[in-house]
Amino acid sequence: MHDDRSSLLPPSPADLPLLFEASRLLGRYESITESIEPLLSLLEERAGFGCARAALGRGIESPLPFDPRAGLRILSSALAGRARVPAELSFGEGSLGRAIAGAAPVIDGDEVALPILIGGIGVGAISFRPKPAARERTLVLGKAVAALVAEAVALRRKLAKAAEASQDELPAREIPAASSGLPGGIVGSSTAIRELFALIERVAKTETTVLITGESGAGKELVARALHDSSPRSRKPFVAVSCAALPESLIESELFGHERGAFTGAQVQRRGRFELADGGSLFLDEIGELSSNVQAKLLRVLQEGEFQRVGASATLHADVRVIAATNRDLERDTEDGRFRRDLFWRLNVFPIRVPPLRERRPDIILLADHFAEKYGSRSGKKILRISSPAIDLLMSYHWPGNVRELENCIERAVVLSADSVIHAYHLPPSLQSAESTGTGPGSTLDAALARLERELLIEALKICKGNAAAAARKLGLSERRMGLAMRRFGVDWRRFRTQT
Repeated sequence: MHDDRSSLLPPSPADLPLLFEASRLLGRYESITESIEPLLSLLEERAGFGCARAALGRGIESPLPFDPRAGLRILSSALAGRARVPAELSFGEGSLGRAIAGAAPVIDGDEVALPILIGGIGVGAISFRPKPAARERTLVLGKAVAALVAEAVALRRKLAKAAEASQDELPAREIPAASSGLPGGIVGSSTAIRELFALIERVAKTETTVLITGESGAGKELVARALHDSSPRSRKPFVAVSCAALPESLIESELFGHERGAFTGAQVQRRGRFELADGGSLFLDEIGELSSNVQAKLLRVLQEGEFQRVGASATLHADVRVIAATNRDLERDTEDGRFRRDLFWRLNVFPIRVPPLRERRPDIILLADHFAEKYGSRSGKKILRISSPAIDLLMSYHWPGNVRELENCIERAVVLSADSVIHAYHLPPSLQSAESTGTGPGSTLDAALARLERELLIEALKICKGNAAAAARKLGLSERRMGLAMRRFGVDWRRFRTQT
């Protein structure tokens, strides 16, 4: 039996957030097959799609012509489990198979099967048992979801066909590990990140000294690694040192090395970071924390390319590209005498500013998904999705700790998650809002102010032991206004006269 009702009706505005999350799920996974299970779980949990399952033709993402008769693979939601349904289905078998064969909805008792159509051909189907009270709305929503799946399948087929056509024309190219395609593990697709990547591309292949600025936790070291990985020095060492993490007495030895017996505890000769980075890149994080003595020696290395180990007289040479980073305003520090002006101008040849997370909000969900997958894999959990309330909290927070704070929040949420979903209550208290915790204002502003006024009135009468005139003076009121206030709030000054 076929049912074409509501095929032209748009989904309810109340269902748009759910459709958005469904679309995000379909785009998150490399394969459509991987995304179907969390998608069906979402429909069961949020839309009341009882007993949700799906059938997909084998090879639907292949660029080859699709033949549903080659076999159908059955998938069910994580909530239902796969044990309820067979793993395979024949073309035309059951409500799912008939929906695919007829390229039209099928109703079998209280079960509805909706086809996934590409060019009028059924490549798959989803089935569920709608709630009787909201049957029409559920059917409209189901058709919208089926259309989203069809678009995702069509896009993957198109990309697979394009990749196959260009395979013989283009040389093999290593794809970066980052989900965004950006080097150095940078994740993001916002305008701010794209502009940052454009700067990295321009300067990476040069020998120019780069000064990276930005707030703590914004990802300055990732930018430094991206510069190194995209440079001709990428096969040589990338050495990073935090100038703020080491005491002044050790930073010089750490950078330039030392000879045996140069100072107490120097029992063996040690190579410094400049020697270790020879031929590669040296990343000096928080360079604004260096002492003036080390600043002078660093300036010499940058200008002459030579240095001496602590306790040695021999001059050493190192072919090193220096990439520096700071969260301080070095230009202001030069005016205040805390940083050498000549060193600042030697470092500030090509400045790059890393935008804080609040300036790249479109990347928040991408980063959250990336960290959820990263820490889920580490802890042996499969995080299928981030709930809509949790997304709302992530998007509305101001992120003073930037990407590092977001990473810590998601790691905490992964640890707490017990159902493969990150919920709003898994996020730290600093992200919680009045709406998410149900602690919003319980009354109007006027009512709250009236309560406060009454409390202040009573407190003044207690302090003044029921002396209304003294209480009025304490509150800065006239005696007449004090009397009117006591009458309005039903406060009897005699109650407080005997208090000690």
